[in-house]
Amino acid sequence: MALTLAGTAALLPGCFAEPVACPAIGHVAGVSLTVVASYAEDVASLRLKACQDGICTDKDLILNPGATAVDQGCTPDGVCSAMSSPDGTLQGFLELPALSESSIQATVTGTSPAGTALPESTLTFTPKGDYPFGEQCGRVTIAALALDADGLRQL
Repeated sequence: MALTLAGTAALLPGCFAEPVACPAIGHVAGVSLTVVASYAEDVASLRLKACQDGICTDKDLILNPGATAVDQGCTPDGVCSAMSSPDGTLQGFLELPALSESSIQATVTGTSPAGTALPESTLTFTPKGDYPFGEQCGRVTIAALALDADGLRQL
């Protein structure tokens, strides 16, 4: 009986654990592409093709100016703020029907502002899975690439 009581007492704290709130943030499956600042002026348009598990998705990317958060500090009462500041990069995103942690072959083509073709760049990489908000909130798979004059690399 003592063994049963000890086992029950060990399990009870788990019954009264506080629920953990997960952020209500949606996640769109796809490949994000950052054109680094030093190469952004050489790029007018990009097309990204990504193939995973025998399914390929190919699309012209909408390139938006990238930005970074600049800390504005905190007030004495604990209210903190930041502002967004352009960082010279370009950001694009290719939505995929599904994204897993199996390898992706990505190919980028594009044109310069003068209309000439940019060098084609191909990279095979494995998306990264992580629990950014804790295991209780689910696993998120991220496929992020950077493009510069040397080609594609995984972020």
